[in-house]
Amino acid sequence: MKVFSQRQIKELENYTIENEPIAAIDLMERAAKKVAATIIKHYDNSRGIIVFAGPGNNGGDALATARLLALENYKVEVYLFNPNDHLSADCEANKQRLDTLANISFNEVTSKFQPPQLNNDDIIIDGLFGIGLNKPLSGGFAALVQFINTAAVEVIAIDMPSGLFCNDNSDNDKRNIIRATRTITFHSPKLSQLLVDNQEYIGKLEVVDIGLSEEKSKELYSDFEIVEAEQVAAMIKSRNAFGHKGSFGHALLIAGHYGMAGAAVLAAKASLRSGLGKLTLHTPIKNNDILQTAIPEAILSHDFSETIFTTAVSSEAYNAICLGPGLGKEPDTALAVLEQLQMSKKAPLVVDADALNILGEHKSWLQELPPATILTPHPAEFRRIQSGSTDAFTHLVDAQTLAQRLNIIVILKGHYTAICAPNGKTFFNPTGNSGMATAGSGDVLSGIITSLLAQQYSPLEASLLGVYFHGLAGDLAQADLEEECLIASDIIKYLPLAFKQLKYFHK
Repeated sequence: MKVFSQRQIKELENYTIENEPIAAIDLMERAAKKVAATIIKHYDNSRGIIVFAGPGNNGGDALATARLLALENYKVEVYLFNPNDHLSADCEANKQRLDTLANISFNEVTSKFQPPQLNNDDIIIDGLFGIGLNKPLSGGFAALVQFINTAAVEVIAIDMPSGLFCNDNSDNDKRNIIRATRTITFHSPKLSQLLVDNQEYIGKLEVVDIGLSEEKSKELYSDFEIVEAEQVAAMIKSRNAFGHKGSFGHALLIAGHYGMAGAAVLAAKASLRSGLGKLTLHTPIKNNDILQTAIPEAILSHDFSETIFTTAVSSEAYNAICLGPGLGKEPDTALAVLEQLQMSKKAPLVVDADALNILGEHKSWLQELPPATILTPHPAEFRRIQSGSTDAFTHLVDAQTLAQRLNIIVILKGHYTAICAPNGKTFFNPTGNSGMATAGSGDVLSGIITSLLAQQYSPLEASLLGVYFHGLAGDLAQADLEEECLIASDIIKYLPLAFKQLKYFHK
């Protein structure tokens, strides 16, 4: 699913109007019906509905929604804000349609606004501004937003919480953005709705299909896409019935200083559960008994050090390498990481955890990353590597820039994990839940991706599949165990079910 810009959404709407064909007012009615149906699904008509509509087409959506809810016997009170005495044509048309209903309280505000008295079970519908804003709200509309945000009621935003921009909100005035409890957006999510620091404004996001042209959607190019089940299911390779362990890849995992053997266990088990034929685990000597017991399927390669990683391993014998889980950051380990990067030119490489932290302390070493390397940072790890900023949009842009500059893949982990490819494309992953925010979850992901690389999936395929599988296994675990109870090993436990669900997606 493509994520379109504000300009592209407008282009889609215009194309649909011209080629379906459908009148603009009827497309607005179609959108309002979807919004009203979503509200009816979640809230019964015992709840009071207060609609705040702006003078543009988002206001027209809100007015049409108000009328449709009133026809379903909801008690509706409408405030249309028209300070410049000018409404868009479709907003004006929907204002006129309200005149035909006697059971709606309608108020047009041109100057002074007298706020309504709100009950705790009332619902505010935000239809002030949609996706068209390009500067922060100020003046009366800013005051109105602040009134809404201080009301102890649920707020439903139509298409976009008023005040929030579609893409970059780093310079926005966060005080003047609606904090919705639910956002009903049209056609597809907007970029800002996928970024973590906007979630306090979005609330629960629901996407409704309003019938915009599929033909035009396919034609339009976007740098941003949301990964879909059908897309990753189509990537899955058939296993050779006559294959042997050598047919399904030999991976090298370099992990686990003494005291952090658990990271090595999780990454190793995840890789072996993801179809890998053979795994060699390079680790300090003192981890031997733990790992031999916990992962009898793995081959152990001992470092010369008893407690830390100090000796790089030749990549010649391996189809993929994972470097980082639980390594620690001792000076000798840092030097071994540099040497490993320099020696890992013939096998695709996944760099995670402490290897990322070491790169954050030695940024010039990023130049040693082989092409097509996969980095898997969470936001704090990425800040150390590339960016001192704190907003998610800048993180995303920096990750895209780094991926293109070094010809690598950057997997920026989060609720909608972003997979930034070297060609400039970014894919957002829709699977996963907050229960996966637990120690070791990232080690599991690295193990899965490394396994797929060793099985001859391309770096981008391994990234898309790996992140999707990881999140899907977490969702399946959450369904049985609840988010609060998830631990990283539960994700591994549910990997087989996740593989099965996707493998038979088309059947």
